[in-house]
Amino acid sequence: MGTDAAIFRAMGKQAAMRTDQYNSRWLNDPAFVHVQLIPDSLERNDDKLYFFFREKSTDSPHSPTLYSRIGRVCLNDDGGHCCLVNKWSTFLKARLMCSVPGADGIETHFDELQDVFIQQTQDNKNPVIYAVFSASGSVFKGSAVCVYSMADIRMVFNGPFAHKEGPNYQWMPYTGKIPYPRPGTCPGGTFTPSMKSTKDYPDEVINFMRTHPVMYNPVYPIHRQPLLVRTNVNYKFTTIAVDQVDASDGRYEVLFLGTDQGTVQKVIVLPKDDLETEELILEEVEVFKVPAPIKSMKISSKRQQLYVSSVSGVTHLALHRCDVYGEACADCCLARDPYCAWDGKTCSRYSASSKRRSRRQDVRHGNPMRQCRGYNSNANKNGMDATQYGVEGSSAFLECQARSPQASIKWILQKDNSERKKELRSEGRLLKTEQGLLIRSLQLSDTGIYHCTATENNFKHTVMRVRLHVLSAEAVTAALLHPEAPSALASQPAGPPGAYDELVQLLSQPEMGLINQYCQGYWRPSGSAHSDAKDLQDQKRARNRRNHPPTEELQT
Repeated sequence: MGTDAAIFRAMGKQAAMRTDQYNSRWLNDPAFVHVQLIPDSLERNDDKLYFFFREKSTDSPHSPTLYSRIGRVCLNDDGGHCCLVNKWSTFLKARLMCSVPGADGIETHFDELQDVFIQQTQDNKNPVIYAVFSASGSVFKGSAVCVYSMADIRMVFNGPFAHKEGPNYQWMPYTGKIPYPRPGTCPGGTFTPSMKSTKDYPDEVINFMRTHPVMYNPVYPIHRQPLLVRTNVNYKFTTIAVDQVDASDGRYEVLFLGTDQGTVQKVIVLPKDDLETEELILEEVEVFKVPAPIKSMKISSKRQQLYVSSVSGVTHLALHRCDVYGEACADCCLARDPYCAWDGKTCSRYSASSKRRSRRQDVRHGNPMRQCRGYNSNANKNGMDATQYGVEGSSAFLECQARSPQASIKWILQKDNSERKKELRSEGRLLKTEQGLLIRSLQLSDTGIYHCTATENNFKHTVMRVRLHVLSAEAVTAALLHPEAPSALASQPAGPPGAYDELVQLLSQPEMGLINQYCQGYWRPSGSAHSDAKDLQDQKRARNRRNHPPTEELQT
C-alpha cells in the first residue's frame, strides 16, 4: 500500500477534502515546506492555495531522485459529483527548477527545496517567491537561492499538461482536446461565473484532472538562473527571510539565510551590467551557544528583529548593528549595509526621512573617496594601536580583522629606528589568515611595528598597528627561574621608554607558578608548526568574520 501522503481540508463550513488516496501521480512521499494563499484576480472565487514541497520522482522508483514542486488548489473546491468525491478536483502541480548551466550545456540541479519566503508587493496578486534549495546528490554539494514571479508560475499552470505516451511511455505535452472548463479552473470565478461548484463540472473534466495532475513545463526562476549559489563550503542553507530596506540610492532586498551549522548570513545581491550580479555578505552570526541547524526565521519589522529557531530554542537578532562598523565615514560607507549610514559622527541607522546633510551612504558602489571626501584625512591615523610581547623560539599571533568582509588585508613590517616598510607574505615562518598574522619560531629580528592595512574599492586605510617586542628566551627563562631578580631582562635590546614595565611588573607577581606553567605550555620548538596550524583551524571554525553574540537565548 505504501505511505498515504495527503493534503487535507478538515475545518470550516465546507466539506472535508483530501488528495486522491495512494495515487503517486498526485503525491509521492512528499515533504511539505510552505503553504500560501495567493489571489488570482479581484474575484475571490479565483483564490488559490499554493503548496511548496519536494517529493520522490515516479520516473525512477529505484533512484532517490527528488523533485521540488509547486502545487495549487482552489479554495472553493468541493470535489467531484461521481468521481473524486470529497477529493480535490482542481489539484495541479509543476516542477520548480533551480539550476546552474555548465560550460558543456549540462545543468547542475539544486533539487531539494528547503524553505520558501513570500515577499509581498503592492499588488497582493503578484508577490515575489524566494526559495532555498540544496543539491541532493552525494557527489556535488551546495545550496542556491532562486527567485520566481507569479506571472511565470501562472503561465506554466495555463500551459500544456504532462502526458505519458509513445513506445517508451515517456512524458510528452498533452495534445488532445482539453475539456471545458479547463481543468484547474475555480468555480464561480472569472472564467466560470455560471458554475457555482466543482460538483457542476462535467465528468470528463474531473476524470482528466485525476489522470493529468502534472504540468509539462517547469517553473524557471527569474533570468533562468539562481540569485546566489554556494558550493565547496561545509554548510548548506536551510531557511530564508527577506527584508526590503530603503537606502539613499534605492530599495534593496536584504536576505537572511540560516544554515545547518547554526549560523545566519546577512546578504545583499547588487545588479551589475548584462544581468551580472555582485553578492555581498554583510554579516555572519553564530546564533546559539551550541550550534544547531536553523529551522525557521521570522522578521518583525515593528521591532526590527529577526526571530530564529532551532531544536534547542528560540532567540532574536537585531536586523542591523550599525555601531559595529565603527565611527569612521569610510568604514561605514565600505560596509555597504543599506540599514546604515554615516551621520557625521558615527555609523547609525539610516532613515529616509532624515534631512541631515552630513549623511553618507553608498550601497551600490561603496565608494568612500566620493562619499567621504573631506572626512578621510585621518583614516590612517584612526587605526588601533596595540603592544604585544613574544618570546624567542615561540609563536606569536597578531590579530587583525577588517570591518568589511570584502576588504583585502595586507601586513607591512616597519623595523625599529627605520622608515623602510616591507610587505609580508605567507611564506616560511609567516602565515596570513582571515583573523590575523601568525609568526612561528620568533626571532629577535622580528621586533618592529606591524601595520595591518585594508583595501577595498581602491580605498586603503590602516586597521591596526601592532608593536611586537621579541624577548630573548635566555633572559625570560632566567627571570622565571629567579623572579626576585627580574633585572635579567636588562640585557634586552633597548626599546621605547617603559617598553618592558608591564612585563617586569607581571614577573614580580606572586602568581609566578601559574605564569611559568602558562609559558611552558606556550613555548614550542620550531617544529611545532602542525600544532599551530591546528589551533588556527579550530579558531577559524569557532569564529566568523563578524561574529557578534546575539541577544539572550530564549529556551523553549
